[in-house]
Amino acid sequence: MLNDRLRSALLASGCTEHALAAELQVDPKTVERWVLSGRTPHRQTAWRAAKRLGVKATWLWPDLDRPRVATEISPELIAHYPHRSEVPRELWMELLEGARTEIGLFADAALFLPEENPEAIGALRRKAEQGVPVRVMLGDPDTPEMALRGEEERLFNAIPARIRMALAYYRPLAGAQGVAFHLHRTALYNSIFRFDEEMLINSHVYGEYGYMAPIIHLRRLEGADLFEMYARSFERVWGISYPVTPEDLDRKLGLYPVAAPPLASVNR
Repeated sequence: MLNDRLRSALLASGCTEHALAAELQVDPKTVERWVLSGRTPHRQTAWRAAKRLGVKATWLWPDLDRPRVATEISPELIAHYPHRSEVPRELWMELLEGARTEIGLFADAALFLPEENPEAIGALRRKAEQGVPVRVMLGDPDTPEMALRGEEERLFNAIPARIRMALAYYRPLAGAQGVAFHLHRTALYNSIFRFDEEMLINSHVYGEYGYMAPIIHLRRLEGADLFEMYARSFERVWGISYPVTPEDLDRKLGLYPVAAPPLASVNR
């Protein structure tokens, strides 16, 4: 069923279907289906489209006014784990090894990954050498934000210490071909681990340890917006994070080069 309101809003705004699709980061065929088949996009996508076109979302898609069923589950959700510790160990490596287009790790420490999967660092480096872009973004242990995180998790100085331990594990990736290594100093709402079109999201809980917080496993679907929301969050933090070199990490780890002591003069 043709959505005349959407078609007229596009014409009135001078925005084409392809231009709207580009702004919303969806496939042009998705916008075409909204117009020609009368399909209703996900709420957040609908609101963003309506804002661009200068009209109300509920005018374009009256179905948005209908109450959503409380038991509705997003089709993007593959699995939910009450605690990170319950995620199968092999799943992390399966996603990592299966990545073909991009890998992105965003956390404060992500220490569990190399500790539980000793082959993970080597696999990340190998993936980068094979042409898969790898982005690693960990917390800066010398910042007040990481100290505050320690207080919130009731681990205090252990959080910066855990980050430094993680940096020692991840250090071989700094400066490696195909790897972009950054540090951040943001408040960590979620740790985001992206492997192509799949994500593991560790949703943190104030006052709880990271391994106790839940994880959701998402797969990106065209026209849906849950995966895209976390992808945008990753990109926003990446934009304010800062790259580090192997030498920078050495300084963070206290591995300063030690100068040889001067030779003592000999009195004759």
